[in-house]
Amino acid sequence: MEPSTLRTPLDAEVQTLLEEPTYRTLPPWHTLSVDGARKLEDTVFGGEPTRPLPMVRDTTISGPATEIPVRLYYGSTDNSLPVLLFFHGGGWTLGTLDSADDICRELASRTNSLVVSVAYRLAPEHPFPAALEDAIAALEWLETVADGIGGDSTRIGVCGSSAGGNLAGALARWDANRKSPTILQQALLYPITNHSFETDSYDEQADGPLLTRKDMRWFWNQYLRHPVDGENPYVSILQGDHVGLPTTTVVTCGHDPLRDEGLAYAQRLGESGVSVRSQHHPSLSHGALSLADSVAMADQAMDDLTGVIRANWGLE
Repeated sequence: MEPSTLRTPLDAEVQTLLEEPTYRTLPPWHTLSVDGARKLEDTVFGGEPTRPLPMVRDTTISGPATEIPVRLYYGSTDNSLPVLLFFHGGGWTLGTLDSADDICRELASRTNSLVVSVAYRLAPEHPFPAALEDAIAALEWLETVADGIGGDSTRIGVCGSSAGGNLAGALARWDANRKSPTILQQALLYPITNHSFETDSYDEQADGPLLTRKDMRWFWNQYLRHPVDGENPYVSILQGDHVGLPTTTVVTCGHDPLRDEGLAYAQRLGESGVSVRSQHHPSLSHGALSLADSVAMADQAMDDLTGVIRANWGLE
C-alpha cells in the first residue's frame, strides 16, 4: 500500500464527535492512575445498549486462577450458530464486558453468530501471561460446550480490538501450534502487534486522537513483567512464525499509532502463506468500529468487516 494512501483527512463525523464535551475533555490515559483510568473508561464507554438482540446472557467459566466472567450474544434464534470468541481492548489494563457491549452486539447481529465476550484478567495486577491464559481457558471451554449453548463447535473464530486483537492473535498462534487446531478465522481490529514505537504511524499520530504514543508506552509498562517479555511472539505477535494461522482479517485506520504494525502483521501473514485480508480505512481513528452507531464511515467499515466474517463462515 502506497504511503500516500494510508492517511487522509480525519472523517468529518469523527471530528465532530471528538469535539463533543465527553471526548474533548478526555484526559490522556497515561496521566491517570490505573483505578482512575478504569473508572473513566467505564463512564465514557459503558453506556446503554443500542442494538437489540434475541438473547444476551452472562455466566462464568472456570479459569486458571479464578472464575472468568463471559457474556453470550446471540445474533439470531437459530441453533448451531457460528461462534466468535471476543476480547475487548483497553491496553490489557482497562475494559469490561460493558465497555465492549456495543461492538459485540453489532458483531453478533451482523454476522448472525454467537459472540462470546471474555472478561480476562487485567494488568498490572495480572501481567502477561495471565490474560492469554484466560483466553486459552475460554477457547477450551468453548470447544467443549459450544454445541450445547446454541453454537457450532466446528465453526469457531476469534476476534478482538486493540489489546484484545493482540490476545486474539496470540490465541490463534497457540491454537495453530496444537495437533488439532479449532480456530477457523481471526478478525483483528486495529491490533497491537509489536513492542516497538518506531513506526511512521507512531510519529504521525503520537498525540492521538483517542490513543497516543505515551498512552501505549504506559499500557505496555502495565502488561509486561519485564521488557524482555516484549520479545515473546505471544506478546509481539508480529514476530515469530506465522505458518498455519487461520484465515485472517486485519482492520487498520489511518489516524492510529497502531496503523503500521497492523498493516505489517497482515503483510507478514500473507508472506507466510496465510489467507489474509487487510481492510484499511484512511480517514478513521483508533477505536472507530465502536462508533458505528454515530459515524457513517465507521458503520460502513463494520459492514465490510462483518461481510468478510460471514463469508468465511459460508453464510454469503
